[in-house]
Amino acid sequence: MNPIHVFKFGGASVKSADAIRNLATIVKRYSTKNLVIVVSAMAKTTNALEEVLMHWMNGDFTALEKKLNEIEQFHISAAVELVDGNKNHVLIAELQTLFTQLKNQFSQVPSKGYDYHYDQVVSFGELLSTRIVSHYLNYIGIANSLIDARRCLRSDTSYREGVIDETTSSYLCQREFDFTSANIFLTQGFIAGTEVGTTTTLGREGSDYTAAILANLLDAQDVTIWKDVAGVLSADPKIFSNAVKLDFVSYQEAIELAYCGAQIIHPKTIKPLQNKKIPLYVKSFVEPDAPGSTIAHSDTPVKLPPVLVLKRNQVLITLTPRDFSFVIEDCLSKIFALLYKHRVKVNMVHNSAISFTVCVDDDKLRLSQALEDMKTDFVVRYNSHLELLTIRHYTPEVIENLVGNRVVYLQQRTRSTSRFVMDRQ
Repeated sequence: MNPIHVFKFGGASVKSADAIRNLATIVKRYSTKNLVIVVSAMAKTTNALEEVLMHWMNGDFTALEKKLNEIEQFHISAAVELVDGNKNHVLIAELQTLFTQLKNQFSQVPSKGYDYHYDQVVSFGELLSTRIVSHYLNYIGIANSLIDARRCLRSDTSYREGVIDETTSSYLCQREFDFTSANIFLTQGFIAGTEVGTTTTLGREGSDYTAAILANLLDAQDVTIWKDVAGVLSADPKIFSNAVKLDFVSYQEAIELAYCGAQIIHPKTIKPLQNKKIPLYVKSFVEPDAPGSTIAHSDTPVKLPPVLVLKRNQVLITLTPRDFSFVIEDCLSKIFALLYKHRVKVNMVHNSAISFTVCVDDDKLRLSQALEDMKTDFVVRYNSHLELLTIRHYTPEVIENLVGNRVVYLQQRTRSTSRFVMDRQ
């Protein structure tokens, strides 16, 4: 069989009818190859559906209906434009059916918890976008088969953080992606299905992980992530004006950057690729002929410039045992059990004899519950509205330039990495 190539297109690459046309021009260049195309929700749709969910959970049905109508009109308008104004095209009917299914959920009381309902609602972003892209490709003569990711990626019921059952998913993927019947398959990123027939999501920006796990399970030759930037950059160009493209990044370096919060790739993406040494290419859908960046195995260290990662909306929490006991194994296990129970994302830790400090994402729903639980055994102090700056391959000059006289609440340095928890600028 010819080698399989996996393409992933994020929200920016399907943000409008014009963007989807551009996606099609890229796919057409590779249309004779065996392709698996993973597509995210159209830009800002995930955020919009999160708003819908909160309106439902809060019982604000006027705001819910208004926001849902905006989402529906946005998708229908883009779809109609792509099929040359034909409002009777089967695509429009299929989108309307999906919106009916989504609206039906809101006729019930949200009784199964935020995380469960999150996945059942927000997953519609990918279901809608892939339906549009698949129909448009077929419409212009690029034959493809649409696969429901929930039928080939089996996860547990860890809603919003689904854990993939690789053994079952491997069997399902081999069955669904039958390259004897077609050479282009299109599927959703970010979502998976449970054994009981519910939908899970794989964490924000989880479409990268979808592409990686599919590549692993299908023994793909490579993965290409198409983005609105030139490749893997040394910093977010929206924040840091001196960002430069990194031509090559090792798997190990990519994992470090993802862990520190770099948005270029999802933290889970690298492991399934590294396990089978599948290279990952990051390329620009604006300039598809540009070389982009390569993430792959390397036996020798690659010299890189300082790489900057800034995480906003951070909270620094300090816990002190009420009985003034030492912060040792029993105490630490209790703290991490609470963090794990509430799925609080830990980005940095520090401890002394009688205190433990942790920097976490400000997920208000999860964090508030965790803090309440912690107050039983600990005195809890925290600062919010902070930033976490990570500098990989730092130099004293870069630290001075970026940190300077800012108020630093916590800092850590190793041979290659400096991290600073600071007041928001």
